Amino acid sequence: MPVTAEPHLPLPPELPLVDEPGGTDVDLKTQMIRFVLSGGFSAIIDFGLYMLLMDAAGLPVAVAKSISFIAGTTTAYLINRRWTFQAEPSRRRFLAVVALYAVTFAVQVGINQIMFSALPDDWWRKPLAFVVAQGTATVINFIVQRAVIFKIR
Repeated sequence: MPVTAEPHLPLPPELPLVDEPGGTDVDLKTQMIRFVLSGGFSAIIDFGLYMLLMDAAGLPVAVAKSISFIAGTTTAYLINRRWTFQAEPSRRRFLAVVALYAVTFAVQVGINQIMFSALPDDWWRKPLAFVVAQGTATVINFIVQRAVIFKIR
């Protein structure tokens, strides 16, 4: 009897299915500018969703920030891999990014929660807590991505 394969849907091209050399041929200044631009775009997604989930959906701060973080960092990774660091998909690199994002997730959600709880209930509380948490995570992400992740072969 012949063996037949089960039909399956094709995988999205973004999934890292092969280990290929990374690319950091772009100079530091260009990478920093691109990282800031892609981070700004991703932060708009993150902050917009954060506010929407808290204000319109009534979700707790930590839940709203968790969901918005995942949306923003996924956007940032996809843009940074292709545009900022010009790296091909890589299973090892993808796993390293997942580990990095787990750390920055804890840092960002934690800082946001602490600041949100500590600051007075004024109009600037949400934006300030968000900016400080986002800024801290952004610095960590750039340094680790440039120095480690996008050098992985």
